[in-house]
Amino acid sequence: MKFRSYFVVLLGAGLLFFSAKLNKTEYNPEKESVIMQAVNNVLKLGHFQPKDVDDNLSAKLYKEYLDNLDGGRRFLTQGDIAQMDAYKLQLDDEINNGTNEFFDLSYQLISDGVKKAKDIYDGLKDQPYDFTLDESIEFDPEKKPFAKDDAELTDYWRKALKYEFMTRLVRRMEDQESKPDAEKESREEMEKKIRESMKTMFDRAFNNWLKLTRTHRFDVYMNSFTGLFDPHTNYLTPKGKEDFDLRMSGALEGIGARLQADGDYTKVFEIVPGGPAFKQGDLQVNDLVLKVQQEGQDAVDAVGMHIDDVVSMIRGKKGTQVTITVKKQDGTVQDITIIRDKVVTNEEIAAQYLMLEDPEVGDKIGYINLESFYADLDGDRSCSQDVSDALTKLQADGAKGMILDLRNNGGGYLHEVIKMTGLFIEDGPVVQVKARRGGAREFDDEDKGVVYTGPLVVLVNAYSASASEIITAALQDYNRAVIVGGKATFGKGTVQSFYDLDQISRGADAFKPLGEIKMTTQKYYRINGGSTQLKGVASDIVLPDRYAYFDVGEREYDSAMDWSQIDPLTYNQTVYQVRNMDLLRINSQKRVASSDRFRLIDENSKRLKDRSEDTEVTLNLDKFLAERAREKEENKKYEGLNDDLVDLDASMLDEEEDAEINPAVPQDSTMIIRYRNLQKSVKKDLYIDESVHILNDMMLMDKSKVGMKE
Repeated sequence: MKFRSYFVVLLGAGLLFFSAKLNKTEYNPEKESVIMQAVNNVLKLGHFQPKDVDDNLSAKLYKEYLDNLDGGRRFLTQGDIAQMDAYKLQLDDEINNGTNEFFDLSYQLISDGVKKAKDIYDGLKDQPYDFTLDESIEFDPEKKPFAKDDAELTDYWRKALKYEFMTRLVRRMEDQESKPDAEKESREEMEKKIRESMKTMFDRAFNNWLKLTRTHRFDVYMNSFTGLFDPHTNYLTPKGKEDFDLRMSGALEGIGARLQADGDYTKVFEIVPGGPAFKQGDLQVNDLVLKVQQEGQDAVDAVGMHIDDVVSMIRGKKGTQVTITVKKQDGTVQDITIIRDKVVTNEEIAAQYLMLEDPEVGDKIGYINLESFYADLDGDRSCSQDVSDALTKLQADGAKGMILDLRNNGGGYLHEVIKMTGLFIEDGPVVQVKARRGGAREFDDEDKGVVYTGPLVVLVNAYSASASEIITAALQDYNRAVIVGGKATFGKGTVQSFYDLDQISRGADAFKPLGEIKMTTQKYYRINGGSTQLKGVASDIVLPDRYAYFDVGEREYDSAMDWSQIDPLTYNQTVYQVRNMDLLRINSQKRVASSDRFRLIDENSKRLKDRSEDTEVTLNLDKFLAERAREKEENKKYEGLNDDLVDLDASMLDEEEDAEINPAVPQDSTMIIRYRNLQKSVKKDLYIDESVHILNDMMLMDKSKVGMKE
C-alpha cells in the first residue's frame, strides 16, 4: 500500500488541546508528538471511515513505513530490521500516547545505513566489472528481502553499479552504430566517460540522501500512517502545503505534472491538462521518476530522493529543458524531454470540438474533447457553457450524433458536472454526496432546458476520474448515452478536505506551524445508489487498450476504500433512450474482432503485462544484448500502432477555420496549435473511429425502431 496526495475541498474542524514546552530546534520530538496526536485525533473525528488504531493497524504501519523508508532495500540490513521488530505491535500505543521511541530508532538506523552505503559505494566505484559472469539483479522490492548482513548489502551495491554501468555501455554502443568510423569511440573511451558520469550521478545522489533531515523522515512516517486510512488522506508539512498551494494556484513554471511520494520513488500523480507535459504527450500518470537531467548536465538519480528535492529539480524557468527518465507501468524505461512553460490557463484547456465524417456512415458526427471540468472563479468562463456552445454549433452545422471525449480527464468543479449533465437531460438528480454521519445530499440539475437530444457516446479510459465519473455514471444510469472505452474508469469516488492543525491545536503555539492534513470526508454515490469508488464506471462497450491487463486507477491501491451502496433515487428522462445495448455491443465486437490494429493492441497489452512481471535482469552482457535484440524485434511488430490513419475526416467549423486564417489570431497561438494537433490525433484515433460506428448503429436503430419498447 502506498500513500498518495492531492485534491481538496476546504472545510472547518473542531479544536484539539495540547500542553507544550518551548523548543524550536530542528530536533524536536515534542513537536513530533504534538503533530502525531493531532493527526490521530483529526482522523478519529473526521475521516469518512476511521480505523481502530490497534495492534492490527500497528503491524500494517510497520510494514508500510519500512517499505517507504527503504523500499529499494539499499540501506538497511536484517540486523537493523531485527532492532525495530520489537516495536511492530507497539506503534499504535506510541501514536495514541504521542511517544516516538520507534521513530527515534528508525531515524538513527536509516541515517547510519545511508552513511554505510556511501562507504560501500566509495569502495566499489572504481572496480572493474566482469560481464561474463552468469548473475542477475532483482528490482522488485516485493521479491527481495533486506540484505542479511553488510556483506550481502555490499554485493547488492556491486550488482546495482554493474547494472548501471552495463546499461549505459549498451546505450553508448548503440549510439556508436550510426556514427562514421572516424567518430566512433573505443571501448576504453566509452568506459572512461561512463565512470565519470556515474561518479557525478551517485555523488549527487548520496549528497541528497545524506541531507534528508529528521523532518523529511517524520513526514514519511506520518504519511505511512495516514495512507493506511485511504490513498488520498495525507499529512502535509508546512512546506508541503505551500508547494501544494502553488501547484493548485497555477503560479509555477514547470512541466505541468503533479507528483507524489511512492515508497522509494516519486510517481506522476496527475498530468495538468494543457500543460507542457500534456502537450508533449509521453509522460503518463503512474510513471516512476528514475532520473532528472538538466540541459547540458549529467542526469541525477531521483530514486530514494525526497519528493521536495525531485520537484525542485523538475521545476524551472519557462523555455528551459528538462529530461526525465521514467519507468512505465509496463516496465519499460523511457527518456522524456520537456520544455518548461507556465502553468496553463482555462483558455489552454478549453473544450474543443470538430465535425467528423466517415464515408461509410454518411451522417455528420459532432466531437467534443474535454480535458478538465474548469471554471473561472469570476464567472467569465466555464466548461459547461463552452460545451453548450459547442453542442449548439455542431447541431446547427448538421451533426446527428455526438461524442463527448472524457479520456484522461481527471475531474474539476462539481457544479460544472451538474450543469453539463443537464445539457443532455431535462432535469433530475445527478449525484449523491454522503458524509460519515447523516444521510446523503442530492445534487440535481434543475434546468429543464436540454441542449442536445440525440444519440450520445461518452468516451472514457482508466484515467477518467472523479468529476468525469460523475457525469459518466449519471448518463449511464439515465440510459442516455453509451459509455465506450476501457474496462472501467479510474474509480475515485471520495472527497477530501483540508484541516489546518495550527487552527485546531490549542496550547501548541510554541510548536507552530504544524502543517495540515488532507482527509477523506465524503463519498460520491450514483443516482442508482452505487458508489463510483473503487469500481469506477464500467464501460457499456469495452475496447482493447494498452492497460487492459493492468490494475490501473484506484484498484491498484491496497488501502483504497471499499465500494458501497446507499438507497437509489427516483430518476427518469425522456429526451433519448439507448435502445438494444446488447446488439450495439455485438456489432462493435464484430468490428473489433476484424480489426488488425485492435488485435495488435490487445496482444501488446498482454505482452507488456508479462514483461512487467519479469523484474529480474541478467548482468551477463551477452545475454543482456540477446534479450534486448529479441525485445527490439518484438517491438517492431507493434511500432506505429497509433500512427495509421482511420477513414475519418475531422474538420473545424467555420468559426475555427476563420480563426486559423485570421491575421488577428497569431498562428502560433495556443488555440490554433491545439486545434491542429487535435485534428491530427483524431484522424489516427481508432477509439473515436469505433465510436462513430457505434453512433451510426444507434441512429440506424432509431430509424428502424430496433429495440423500441412499445
